[in-house]
Amino acid sequence: MASEADAAGLVVVDECRGVLYVYIDGTVVRKVGPGFATPVRDDGTVEWKDATFDAVRGLEVRLYRPRKRDGRRLPVFFYYHGGGFCIGSRTWPNCQNYCLRLASELDAVVVAPDYRLAPEHRLPAAFEDAEAALLWLASQAGPEGDPWIADAADFGRVFISGDSAGGTIAHHLAVRFGSTAGSAELEPARVRGYVQLMPFFGGVERTRSEAECPDDAFLNLPLNDRYWRLSLPAGATADHPFSNPFGLGSPDLAAADIAPTLVIVGGRDILRDRAVNYAARLKAMGKPVEAREFEGQQHGFFTIDPWSAASADLMRAVKRFVDTAGGLRVE
Repeated sequence: MASEADAAGLVVVDECRGVLYVYIDGTVVRKVGPGFATPVRDDGTVEWKDATFDAVRGLEVRLYRPRKRDGRRLPVFFYYHGGGFCIGSRTWPNCQNYCLRLASELDAVVVAPDYRLAPEHRLPAAFEDAEAALLWLASQAGPEGDPWIADAADFGRVFISGDSAGGTIAHHLAVRFGSTAGSAELEPARVRGYVQLMPFFGGVERTRSEAECPDDAFLNLPLNDRYWRLSLPAGATADHPFSNPFGLGSPDLAAADIAPTLVIVGGRDILRDRAVNYAARLKAMGKPVEAREFEGQQHGFFTIDPWSAASADLMRAVKRFVDTAGGLRVE
């Protein structure tokens, strides 16, 4: 369907995956769904519902939980979707499929929030919305909370995860709210750990994996740069603290009280070198950070095909991390 901007003969100056179009006059046009067809594989073993966490901004969260839980309280696992801060939604089939599998295999309550997107809402809007979603979850533990969550969730075992841009969100939340000791703002919820899935970090100086990234990669260099140009504050470079955790003006990570963190790295990902460097530098600072690299895997492999062998291996790695950081014994 042609948009009003198309009808007016305006020129497209930026386009992201056939979903987001930015026209020369500043008009932004979005498609509701992704630019690819993916069937949702819902076998009924996981139940889910939507809820509003920010009524003023119209932001919603999709909640998942295993249908059979025998009265047990389950860990809470946040999943912030990716998309370069410019595209994506909790409602997209790739996000839905991944969250269904997370809830089933982690045996967890999965929380998948939306957040405002750029370029209409440049950073830090996404970080602010991510904080609001986490604070909303904490509020559900009280007497006015939704029983659908309160009856199933163990608020003492909360994990924050995100894919690509969502991984960057997880980093900022880790710095914002501190270690496993938790934050008074989140009581009675307690964040036990973070999982950064191929975090979307940037920088002016090219890394080897960026410079050598093939043009036909799922996330290539032109798209990578376009996301940052559209999402960072106007005029900012990729060394801005929102994109480069070690850039000028970024928080002092040596002084930060960071909870246990698992960084997932793709061997063929354009962001590989930044993720490896991030984990190595934090580990050298004495932070409880570990990286797990998946050889030969490209950016977002686990949402592109949540049922691949590599995705199954990832689920096992995340499950072990959740069980260990959550205080369960792991043989």
